[in-house]
Amino acid sequence: MKTRKITLATVKSFIRKNRTNLLINVKSEFDGMIDGKQIRNDGFIKATETDKHFERTLGISRAWFVGDSIDYFTAFENETLTGIEVSNCCGHFILAIEK
Repeated sequence: MKTRKITLATVKSFIRKNRTNLLINVKSEFDGMIDGKQIRNDGFIKATETDKHFERTLGISRAWFVGDSIDYFTAFENETLTGIEVSNCCGHFILAIEK
């Protein structure tokens, strides 16, 4: 994943191929009470599916994709996990699987 540009199509493919093993770590998310992003860093947990706002969540609870080229994607890798880091005006999260 580090050798080519990561696009929304790359993220969709990653989710589709790894849906049953997908982990999510929400680093920040939009909070309407403060009208801005709230820092989280909840650690990696099993990603759960949702059918709400599918075009913005891609079926992953707590993930939010703004679209219109406003999402920024980077490769993520540590000792045990590999995946994609996503940031936008609504939050910052990492989708990953075990190596």
